[in-house]
Amino acid sequence: MKDFAIAIVRRLRESGHQAYLVGGCVRDLLLGREPDDFDVATDAPPHDVMRIFPETYAVGAQFGVVLVPHPAAQPSDCHSQAKGSSAAETRASSPVLGHQHKAYVEVATFRCDVGYSDGRHPDEVRFSRDPREDVERRDFTINGLLLDPVTNEVLDFVGGQKDLQAGLIRAIGEPERRFSEDKLRMLRAVRFAARFGYEIDAGTFDAIRKLALGIHQVSQERVRDELTRMLTEGRARLAFELLEESGLLPQVLPEIQAMKGVEQPPEFHPEGDVFIHTLLLLERLPNPCTPTLAWGALLHDVGKPPTFRRAPDRIRFDGHVDVGVKMSEAICARLRFSNDDTEQILALIHNHMRFGDVQRMKASTFKKFIRQPRFDEHLELHRLDCESSYRNLDSYDFTRHQIASLRPDAIRPVPLISGDDLIAAGYVPGPLFKEILGAVEDAQLEGRLCTKEEAMRFLQHEFPQASRQES
Repeated sequence: MKDFAIAIVRRLRESGHQAYLVGGCVRDLLLGREPDDFDVATDAPPHDVMRIFPETYAVGAQFGVVLVPHPAAQPSDCHSQAKGSSAAETRASSPVLGHQHKAYVEVATFRCDVGYSDGRHPDEVRFSRDPREDVERRDFTINGLLLDPVTNEVLDFVGGQKDLQAGLIRAIGEPERRFSEDKLRMLRAVRFAARFGYEIDAGTFDAIRKLALGIHQVSQERVRDELTRMLTEGRARLAFELLEESGLLPQVLPEIQAMKGVEQPPEFHPEGDVFIHTLLLLERLPNPCTPTLAWGALLHDVGKPPTFRRAPDRIRFDGHVDVGVKMSEAICARLRFSNDDTEQILALIHNHMRFGDVQRMKASTFKKFIRQPRFDEHLELHRLDCESSYRNLDSYDFTRHQIASLRPDAIRPVPLISGDDLIAAGYVPGPLFKEILGAVEDAQLEGRLCTKEEAMRFLQHEFPQASRQES
């Protein structure tokens, strides 16, 4: 994609326009990282960009943004990745499924923005021929660099190179103004600081603390996507420590803030309170990490604060799993997760305590347990949970050993009988069918039934003649 972006720059210049690589791709190239995507800034107005590149998507033309698809990209790839009506939305509001390279290059006209009365979109966009004017309306200095890919000259009007060297996240210009223009930038400051292990400039951090309440002005989808990026970019613990320190955490996830100071029984959790335990899980998340596993780790103990009680024998959290599932369902709905992601996150929370019983489970129960969709995430969450508390991996090791020793057809065998077999045997269709078929499956999973004939004899013994249709 880099070569394609450079080709776009060259073609714009051949047409008499200024053009540079801009933003995060320049930052990443200077850091020796591979950019996830490439953006181009130019003085060419959108109609000229679309004339020079006929195959384009003008998803944000009113903001000067045109998407130029890579020749190898399918139209659906560009369309699905380019939902949104502004440059910020193009980058930040599509579903986050880990890092993914875009199938297009975003070409944006130099501009200055006038007013942000809704805290999200500029009230007026004025196109410009001055690259400095364009940079000065961007978010952070490390994202405000321009690169001439032909000469490798960096245009730095805001001190971005110095802040890259110092490891500093600093708002361009007046921090409060930058955050008032788009409140999501407060979360982006935290995310960039965590991703790169940088500090946030004192004035920038003070502005975040002062304006943290304003994050409620941002759509829940955009908040969700920023939080998901924080959870999956490799430094989730640092991100959530910064969220808590900045005052953003109680605004975006008060249920996580409520974990602070909630004691746990030291014999099971010598590491400390529920918040510390959760931070330890986040610190151990694999990189890369699926969003559902990351959110499952974050929310697995969300039901503990409201169920805390100090019993005579020890601290208890009676019913915290069921409460946590209900709370997490509300959180997923609030943040507008997809149904599939919600289902997996809730399953992770619902099952995370069941690993304590795996060595005592019947064979049929164990096999049904491990054949859940994406069971690798369940097992990984259990490992993270153990390593962030008492560090006993007996159940984890047992489960892994059993999975390795079982053939796939032993975990999910072909059913010995069907509903049609029951009808042929004279059983009346109804709710009892589920119970009968379930009993046969359990016996099959436990190795007590191997053939259809054995299954039919099992029915005659376990389910009396009265359950059949009168002949």
